[in-house]
Amino acid sequence: MIIAITVLSIIFIGVGFIVTANNAKYLLSGYNTMSEEERKKFDIKSYIPYFRNFHIFLGVSLFIICLSIYYLVNPDWSGIIMVIYPIIAYVYFIWKGNQFSKSNDNKQKRKTTIAMVFMFCVFLGIVAMFFHSLQDNQIEISNNIIKIKGDYGIELGAKDIKSIELVNELPEISIKTNGFALHTIKKGDFETKDGENVKLFINSKDKPIIYITTYNNKKIYYSSKNDSSQQIFNKIKNVTIK
Repeated sequence: MIIAITVLSIIFIGVGFIVTANNAKYLLSGYNTMSEEERKKFDIKSYIPYFRNFHIFLGVSLFIICLSIYYLVNPDWSGIIMVIYPIIAYVYFIWKGNQFSKSNDNKQKRKTTIAMVFMFCVFLGIVAMFFHSLQDNQIEISNNIIKIKGDYGIELGAKDIKSIELVNELPEISIKTNGFALHTIKKGDFETKDGENVKLFINSKDKPIIYITTYNNKKIYYSSKNDSSQQIFNKIKNVTIK
C-alpha cells in the first residue's frame, strides 16, 4: 500500500511538470481537441502554472494524507482515500479551470458541466463499489451445501471438500488475477508466489483463518469480520463429516 501511495503521488507531481505551454496542444486533454479559434480564447499561459501547482499540491497532499491515515487510523481506509481523494480534487480542478476560458459561450459551459458530472458519477460509482465490496462475505450452510455469499462468492457441496483446517497465515500473494484488495481485505482470485491459484474471502485481519481444499484442487481462505472463525469452522466440519 505504501508503495502504491508513493508511486501515485510521484505520478501526479510528474504530470504537473510534463505539460507546458509549448506542448499543451499535443498533451493537454481538452485543449488538444480545440480548434485554433477556441485556443485563442483560452489563457493557456496562465493555465499552465495553475495546472502545475494543482498537481504538485495533489501529489504532496495525497502522500501526506494517505500515509497519516495508514499509520494513525486504518490501512484499508488509506487505500480507499487514495482512490477517492483525487477524484474529488479533479472535480474542483475542472470547475476552477473554467476561469481561464475567455469565451462565455454555452458550448464551453456545457463541456465543463459534462466533465464535472462525469467525474461526480465516477465518484459515486467508486463509493458504491467500495461499500458493496467491504460487506462481509457471510457463510450459509443448508442441505449439505456451503455458500460463501457476497462478492466473488462460491457454492460448495459438503462432499466436494477434501480438507478443512485453521491456519494463522495466508500464503505469500504475488498478484490479484480477478478480485478486490486493500491492505487487510482481499476477495476473489489471487496467485501465490509459488504460482498456485487461490480463492480469498479475507474480511478482517483476525486470526485464525479457515483454509478449505476441494477434491478438484481449489484452495479457499476465509475469515469473517462478524463471526468467529472457530465457530464457522465447527459448523462446516460438522457438515463434512456426516
